[in-house]
This record gives sequence, C-alpha cells and structure tokens, in this order.
Amino acid sequence: MSTFDVVLLIVVGLLALVVVGVVLVGVRALRRIGTAPAPDDPAFIAEKDRQEQSLAALRSAADEVNSTIDVAKSAASAARAEAAGAKAEAKSARAEARRVLDDARAEADTVLERAHKQAEADAEQLRASARRSGEREVAVLAATTREQAAEVERRAARMDERERLHTEEVERLAERERQLTAASAALAEREAAVTAREAALTVAEEQRRRELERVAGLTADSARTELIEAIETQAKREAALLVRDIESDARNTAEQRARHIVVDAIQRVASEQTAESVVSVLHLPGDEMKGRIIGREGRNIRAFESVTGVNLIIDDTPEAVLLSCFDPVRREVGRLTLEKLVLDGRIHPHRIEEVHDLARQEVEELCHRAAEDALVEVGITEIHPELVTLLGRLRYRTSYGQNVLKHLVETAHIAGIMAAELRLDVPTIKRSAFLHDIGKALTHEVEGSHAIIGADLARKYGESEDVVHAIEAHHNEVPPQTIEAVLTQASDACSGGRPGARRESLEAYVKRLERIEEIAAGKLGVEKVFAMQAGREIRVMVKPDDVDDIGAAVLARDVAKQIEEELTYPGQIRVTVVRESRVTEIAR
Repeated sequence: MSTFDVVLLIVVGLLALVVVGVVLVGVRALRRIGTAPAPDDPAFIAEKDRQEQSLAALRSAADEVNSTIDVAKSAASAARAEAAGAKAEAKSARAEARRVLDDARAEADTVLERAHKQAEADAEQLRASARRSGEREVAVLAATTREQAAEVERRAARMDERERLHTEEVERLAERERQLTAASAALAEREAAVTAREAALTVAEEQRRRELERVAGLTADSARTELIEAIETQAKREAALLVRDIESDARNTAEQRARHIVVDAIQRVASEQTAESVVSVLHLPGDEMKGRIIGREGRNIRAFESVTGVNLIIDDTPEAVLLSCFDPVRREVGRLTLEKLVLDGRIHPHRIEEVHDLARQEVEELCHRAAEDALVEVGITEIHPELVTLLGRLRYRTSYGQNVLKHLVETAHIAGIMAAELRLDVPTIKRSAFLHDIGKALTHEVEGSHAIIGADLARKYGESEDVVHAIEAHHNEVPPQTIEAVLTQASDACSGGRPGARRESLEAYVKRLERIEEIAAGKLGVEKVFAMQAGREIRVMVKPDDVDDIGAAVLARDVAKQIEEELTYPGQIRVTVVRESRVTEIAR
C-alpha cells in the first residue's frame, strides 16, 4: 500500500466520523421534538422552527459530506488506476533494463576482444622501439668510450709535459740555492766586518769618555747625579713657591672674602618668620555663634563660601572655626569678613556680600601699604604700579614657613651687601634680588614655574633685561649669564638656607633624613651612617679593611653627588667619611 492510499483512508475515516456525529445530533433533535409541549405554544413553535432549520442544515451538511465522500472515492479510484499504470510502466522499464544490460554485455565482450588485439599490436611496436633504442644506446656508449680513451691520452700527454716542467723547476731551484749560499757567505763576511767596526767604535767611545772624565774631573754617573739633583732642587723650589702663591692668593681672595661676605650678610639681616599654613583660625565669643554662622538649613555658610571662595570648617573645637583656602589673600579676606560679621552679629547672605566687599578693600589697602613699606626699606622708588600690587599680595604668601615678602626684603639686603663688597652696581642687583620671587603672587592663577612667570611680568612692566634674566635664572630654568643672576642665586640661597629661616613638614623632614641615610648606607664598605644637625651633616663610618684613604675620599664625593641629584633641600649638606684604624697589644 502506498503513502497516498494511507492518506486517502485517513480522510475517509475522518469524514465517516463527521457523518456519525451529524446523525447523532439529528437523533437528539428528534427526541427533543418528541418531548416538546403543545403545538399552540409560541415558544414551542419557535423552538420547532429552529430545530427544523438545524435539521435542514444538518441534512445539507450530510449531503455535502456524502458528496465529499464520493469525490474521495473517485479520487481513490483514479489513484488506483494511476498506481496500476505505474506498475505497468515499472514492468516495461525492468524489461528495457534487462535488454540494455544484455546489449551492454555483448558490447563489452566486443570491446574487450578489440582491446586484446590492440594490446598485442602495441606490445609488438614497443618491442621494435626497444630494439632500436638499444642499438642507439650501444652506439652512444661506443662513442663515449672512444672519447674517454682520447681524453686519457691527452691527460697522459699533459702529465708528461708537467713532469718536464717540474724537472726544469727543480734545476732552477738548485741554481737559486747555490746563489743564496754564495750570498749568505758574502753577508757573513760583511757581518764580521761590521762587528769588528762596532768593536772599534766601542773602544773609541770608551777612550773618548775617559778623556772627557779626565778633563772634567768627574765620572759620568757623578755628573748625571749632580745635574739631576740641581734640576730637581730648582723645580721643587719653583713649584713650592708657585703653590704657596696660588694657595695664598686663593685663600685670601676667595675663601676668606666669600665667607666674610656671606657671614656678614647673614648676621646683619634677621627677621621673624610665620609658619606656612593653608588654614586660618577665628575665635568666637561663644559656641552659639556657630549656629548663627551656619544659618537656617545651612543658608549662611553656603552663601559665605560662595561669595568668598573660602571653605568654612565648623567642628567640635570650642569657640573656634577654621577657614581653609590655598590662596592666602582670599583666605585673609574671608577671615576678615567672618570676623566683622561676628562682631556685627547680623549674619545673612546680603550682609555677607556687603562685608566681603569692605574686607576685600581693606586687605588690598593693607597689601599696598606692605608693598610700599618693603620698597622703602629696600630703597627702590621707581616701579610699575601693577608690580606694587603683586608685591603686596606676597604679604600673605609663605614658602616653607618663610614669609615671601620678608624673604624678598632680606634677599635684597644680602645681595646689596655682596654687591657693595664686590664694588658692583648695587641698585640693579638689589632690584633683581627683590623681584626674583614676584611670580609667586600668580602661582595659583597661572601655570608654570614662578621664575618664568616673574620674568614675563618684569619684562611686561618695563624692567631691564639684566633684572629679567636674574629673575628667570635664579632657579636654573635658564642658565645664569650675568653677575646679577649669580648674586641673586647666592642671596636667595643665603636667605632661605640660614638656620631658622624655613620650616618643612615633619613627614617630609623624616623622609629626607631616611633617604640621606639610605644613600650612604648603600655604598660598599659602609658600616654605620648618622644624619646630624637636622640633616645638614651626615657622618659615614666605613670599615678600614675594605676602604682605604683614597676610597674614603671617593665615597664622600659619590654620596654628596647622589644627594644633590636625588633630594631637594635648602642650604647645603656636609658629608664626612670617618675611617678609623686601631691596633691593640696586651703587655703581660
């Protein structure tokens, strides 16, 4: 049974099930009709009409199903007919295939027979061609053999010729050897003559030396010794005189004078220093004032920080608040504003703006007055007003705890003393030293090194090129080329490096000391390291067996050089290497 037959049977079964269902529905409707109420009832009549309509629909559906079944039967009959035709075609195809197979077998037998005949013919041709190839190979081998025999004959002739030439070369070598023997004999005779002549010259030289010694009354060794001693004594005397003059001149004109100038400048200048900080403390009359400063929901403190640009820190510290800002001028304006507000008692956003304007004007006046006082103290009269304003802002600027404006005054005094001692242009050098840190007034606003910023400001406001160069070169951003630049560097170092001038944080101080000891302890032969005088001096104890005197000097120089390259510090650091040798004996 084919797949089509199976599908057809399934369709017929489904249609039968539908017909059975329709019949069951009709029977149920008839039963309802049999049990219906009286014919005169309108509901009954309506229900009857509806059921009749349903029966009519069911009959029409049954008719359609029957027609569908008839169509399916006819389709099944057609399919059976097609299947029968397909079977007949298959039988005819099998018969045709058997016939084709028989023909193919006959054709294959014929082709095989022809192939056998063709193979025999090809084999015969191959045998004939092989015979011909063999004959050609034999001819070629014969020709090759003849050529090889001729080559052997030629090689034999060449060997004979080479042997003849070798014999001639041997004869020439024998003749050359005889000539060399004769030349060697002649050279031996000449060597003997030269030896005899050298002996005669030696005797003559000895006679001449003896004659000279007799005439001079001294032997050659004595004369050489006296000459060397005279030259050595004279050279030592001249060298000693030269060294003494150089040392005396250097000591008198360099070390003593420089030390005198520096010490005198440091001793003649002294100033009080303020601690570097970014926080100001304002004392309050009572803790209840903190609530008024904060305001309702923090309104007052937000307005204060927005207007002044200063952070206001209110913690558990009794009767005190902190003001934090990196700009010292702005921090001072904020502190003065808050102080006035506390004294007035009226604290609200509008009042904060009014008091801030008054405090800013007051701080500007204080800065201007401080700058004028500094200029009067230094002795500088003509300067651009903008530079005066910037100098006044340095009144609240500190560097390592040292007030920058006081540092400028101090540096100018030191530079003036040095210039006077060296007989140089005192006003120009004092001006260069006084303005060398002017760029620190704008370090919170302009990016870059304060030396370069200060040089640009000085050039912008009409300062001379010598002053501009001294400002930009005082931290070696630009190599110093003038005496003003060198003295500005020296006076800046004297002011910042003198004892008590600057302070640094405890953490930075401890790290610097630890790094200094690490640098020295990392060298070979070092036993102990001691950092002394707040890191201004380091003493290195070395093992005497591992480090000699020359090695100690080299070690001190290496440690000092590494400290210069790696660390930043004010002033200078002295490196002392101690090499101690002890010998102990016991008397019994």
